[in-house]
Amino acid sequence: MKPIDRKLAKLRTTIRSLGSVAVAFSGGADSTLVAKMAHDELGEDAIAVTIDSPLFPSRELADAGTVARRIGIRHIVVRVDPLGDKEFVNNPADRCYLCKLDDLRHIRKVADEHGMKEVVDGSNADDKDDYRPGLKAKEELGVRSPLAESGLGKKEVRAISRALKLPTAHKSSSPCLASRIPYGERITAEKLRMIEEAEEFLKAKGFDGVRVRVHGNLARIEVAPQDIAMLSSPGTRTSVTKKLRSLGFTYISLDLEGYRTGSLNEVLPR
Repeated sequence: MKPIDRKLAKLRTTIRSLGSVAVAFSGGADSTLVAKMAHDELGEDAIAVTIDSPLFPSRELADAGTVARRIGIRHIVVRVDPLGDKEFVNNPADRCYLCKLDDLRHIRKVADEHGMKEVVDGSNADDKDDYRPGLKAKEELGVRSPLAESGLGKKEVRAISRALKLPTAHKSSSPCLASRIPYGERITAEKLRMIEEAEEFLKAKGFDGVRVRVHGNLARIEVAPQDIAMLSSPGTRTSVTKKLRSLGFTYISLDLEGYRTGSLNEVLPR
């Protein structure tokens, strides 16, 4: 048996052993695989719970609903507004912990209301290598991570998803919009709107995995290194500048290093 097959078998066994679960479901590659396995192994004893928040693009919520219907798992959406939390909007370095703790508490409440014993998420075996204060909240609330427990990393998640013909096999990650705002800079509904609309515009132009980082009134655009030349071309550069200025940005810059996960974490002490 191949290593990936052994890990997949362990994933199924782990989920089955939980009895009943509420999956913290974003509709991304990781949580979709967990939801698929949960539905396959537990049937009606598995639900998917999605947080509807101003921190996430509206398109992601719609996509999550579509994926849940395709899997066949019961899907519950919970509205949460972290912008009412003064500590969170001040944007400390542990903002992800504050946000995740609140989200998981809401999901735990839904799990209890529906008689689900455990809450599980889509954290994979690679997540421990990045700065992820949200993992602390998960541990405090006893949330299980079947992918990580089975030793499955991102590449393996995508490989299994392709084999299962899941629509998220090649989906780019889409962390919350607050991750585009530097620590210490206040998080507002207006900034989140500007980021979402700017990124949707760029994606419509064919830039996948794009990030628009906000530094005051400056937008710092990150695209894949191979796409930098396309974004720099006269016609595209002009249309992007015009659009982002119409959204409220005064200055628009292109990060020559290109897109990389968690670039705003580069300023944190190691």
